[in-house]
Amino acid sequence: MTLPGSLDEAVAALAAMPAAVPVAGGTDLMAAVNSGLLRPAALVGLGRISEIRGWQYQDGHALLGAGLTHARMGRPDFAALIPALAAAARAAGPPQIRNAGTLGGNIASAAPTGDALPVLAALEASLVIAGPGGRREIPVGRLLAGIELLHPGELIGYVRVPLLHAPQTFLKATGRTGPGRATASVAVVLDPARRMVRCAVGAVAPMPLRPYDAEHWVASLIDWDGERTLAPEALTAFGDYVAAACIPDPPPVPQGADDGTGLAVQAPGEGTLPPAVLHLRRTVATLARRALGRALA
Repeated sequence: MTLPGSLDEAVAALAAMPAAVPVAGGTDLMAAVNSGLLRPAALVGLGRISEIRGWQYQDGHALLGAGLTHARMGRPDFAALIPALAAAARAAGPPQIRNAGTLGGNIASAAPTGDALPVLAALEASLVIAGPGGRREIPVGRLLAGIELLHPGELIGYVRVPLLHAPQTFLKATGRTGPGRATASVAVVLDPARRMVRCAVGAVAPMPLRPYDAEHWVASLIDWDGERTLAPEALTAFGDYVAAACIPDPPPVPQGADDGTGLAVQAPGEGTLPPAVLHLRRTVATLARRALGRALA
């Protein structure tokens, strides 16, 4: 394993060994190795690069190093800076995962259940990519959607997050008690300066989903110059709106369609969903309702 001491040295090491894989906390990498999905020819360790293990302020943004661990982001000083990301970091798993896992690794692995991903999507964060050709910046959503890809020899160096100084929340549901992989997660961010509500739903699709219509609708109901409260009925409607947008009804089957057995298939009633999908939709609705309610409170 090569252990560079700076981001530029890490880029040079990757350029010299194109088949090498960068590794920081290694939580996802080792799982892939142990399951036989990955056999890296060489490793470039990022653990000694101190410049990406902290953060700095820059033009109304926080520039977060990709080497920040979940444990570090969960501390009170970071929580005062970006509360939703701190909440996601605290929910990332048991202590051994939080102590090793990093922000950059969470983004690079792009696992649908990555807790930081819906928060970064709702915050509309961007990534500073370091590579042989210098540094470039891309929206995090474009990388997660596969619209932008990391080129050979490139690394995620920093994450640029706008400092909104406004309420934001992150909630997730797991299949068991205590820290675990999310079955669904929701991040809600208020942006009073732009009179916007931003929401992202994680774990229900390959990438975080933004229910834009639900965001715009609920933002129009909020008295941004007053107490910013909503009636319980409006919060419930928002949750249902978000859930329906992210987990839509299946397309109706035309009357008289053949299912391959020679028998006509009845068109399902509106809103017909398998029980597991219906449960997931209800979970997302509950998370979205609670997340917005806590942000407004």
